[in-house]
Amino acid sequence: MNPSSSSTDLGIAALRISLGVMWVAHALLKLLVFTLPGTAQFFTSIGFPGFLAYPVFAVELLGGGALLLGLYARQVALVPVMAVAAWVHVPNGWVHTSPGGGWEYPVFLIAASISLWLLGDGTGAIKRSAWLVPALRAEGLLK
Repeated sequence: MNPSSSSTDLGIAALRISLGVMWVAHALLKLLVFTLPGTAQFFTSIGFPGFLAYPVFAVELLGGGALLLGLYARQVALVPVMAVAAWVHVPNGWVHTSPGGGWEYPVFLIAASISLWLLGDGTGAIKRSAWLVPALRAEGLLK
């Protein structure tokens, strides 16, 4: 049984929106709970320049908003912030509830982002673009 095109588009939209909510919530956590200066201190403690906390916050907030609205969602899903987060958490073990947080959640979000990039924007996207979109359909690799 093949899912209908409309149910597939709704499922993709649900993926896009849930990723957008996660990114916005993650940015607001940095702003409202840890504070941006506190986030900068954390970045410094793990070997990154503290000033990177500010552009990371902006990318998470703006990227999450773009995903929620469906503005170039496939391109936004390529943001490598979670790859760095996974790398930072690798020494803490797999489970994200480990002290310092493990790598399972960031890696799951990477997989979800790659899935969104491969699948498309879903229904309700405001602005789509063919830039950096996989050509798998054109090559017959995806139906």
